[in-house]
Amino acid sequence: MLFNSLNFAIFLPIVFLLYWFATKRNLKLQNILLLASSCFFYACWDWRFLFLLMISIVLVFYPGKFMSSAKSPKIRKLWLWFSIITSLGFLGIFKYYNFFVVSLTDMLTNFGLHINTMTLKVILPVGISFYTFHGLSYIIDLYKGRIDEEKDFVNYAVFVSFFPLLIAGPIERATHLLPQIKTPRTFDYNKAADGLRQILWGLFKKIVIADNCAEFANTIFNNSSSYSGSTLVLGALFFTFQIYCDFSGYSDIALGVARLFGIELLRNFAFPYFSRDIAEFWRRWHISLTTWFRDYLYIPLGGSRGGTWKKVRNTFIIFLVSGFWHGANWTFIAWGALNAIYFLPVMLTHNNRKNIEIVAQGKAFPNVKEFFSMLITFGMTVFAWIFFRADSISHAFSYISRIFSKSLLTIPRFAGIDRSLPIMLLTCVFFIVEWIGREEQYAIARVGIKWYKPLRWAMYYMIITAIFHFMGREQQFIYFQF
Repeated sequence: MLFNSLNFAIFLPIVFLLYWFATKRNLKLQNILLLASSCFFYACWDWRFLFLLMISIVLVFYPGKFMSSAKSPKIRKLWLWFSIITSLGFLGIFKYYNFFVVSLTDMLTNFGLHINTMTLKVILPVGISFYTFHGLSYIIDLYKGRIDEEKDFVNYAVFVSFFPLLIAGPIERATHLLPQIKTPRTFDYNKAADGLRQILWGLFKKIVIADNCAEFANTIFNNSSSYSGSTLVLGALFFTFQIYCDFSGYSDIALGVARLFGIELLRNFAFPYFSRDIAEFWRRWHISLTTWFRDYLYIPLGGSRGGTWKKVRNTFIIFLVSGFWHGANWTFIAWGALNAIYFLPVMLTHNNRKNIEIVAQGKAFPNVKEFFSMLITFGMTVFAWIFFRADSISHAFSYISRIFSKSLLTIPRFAGIDRSLPIMLLTCVFFIVEWIGREEQYAIARVGIKWYKPLRWAMYYMIITAIFHFMGREQQFIYFQF
């Protein structure tokens, strides 16, 4: 069930009305309803994988109980590692088994050794990377004493499977979401209205910008050998806005939907394309994943403490793992490695905490230095996205080599370029709106709030009209594959 589908447009109001009226504000009934709704939501993808989700929940919840009641530190650690290994084991089998088998086979073939290997003929369970990390955050925080044992299975199951975040995040922490699930909730009109605004903006990002940019990005990337360098740059730009509007659009919808139920999820994006250096970009892009790796991998490895070698090692580990988390393909690992190379000079010169606040705070425009810093960071990001989008490493290098040719100075041309002009214009308008609203949680959080009411509603109707105008075949969100 897609957020941008008719089915979800029917599903959400039904769950909302049952949640606030049929349960009579009984917390236990509300949570049971959320769990049942989340199971139905997930089963709409493929009911068979609902069993995998439930097994994943059980293999963290009960080891957590046994770990909490254990007196021996060794037994506690045993249950911790049992839960971690089984959780990552399922993720590894479904997501990475074929990658390792094929890579090993190719490597041995290069050495003249030919072996028969077996790959799995299974599809990747949607959302497995996200709900696995939800469970890992709970068992690790429980072991570290950051959170108390959750004794109610329903509460824990809702934490892992809450339907707005189940498929593509944000990646929640037990310390943040579980207390909200256990606390009585009352309907807040202002919070719900704010949630609807964020849902509206997320749908605009996804349907109007991302889905249309995807069409042109796919055309150019899939036929890159036929196009000029300038056209390939345009293709990289299309993908740059596609992946941002697709994923941040999903996150906006998820946060808005959760707010309708009185729950606040972790913010996942903070206008990353306005970053002045690559460290700032990673503080603003996929925040829940970046901070997860920071807290559960980077800091335990030693973080930025110690000598230069340890800092370099830990930086590469965190970015390579991040790349590999996105998919079983060498292109994602190359993308992670490139971002590590980007990040190292900033970290080694101790400038990685330089730009904390949003750029040009309280001002209409950035200064010259900020403008060029943003431009350079944006250019580096666009270049890195080529590896992320390419089908293979050779495709990425071929794409880049064609960019840096004489054809870079030609006028971009590709099949459908005339149809892309309105989308380019809308993307520019979108970028301006994002700039204006960059100090808020999302771009239109405060836009028009103090306007004369008919003007404010006229703006909402324009956004809705654009959504319906560009709405075509339902397009999956790009991060569902991760």
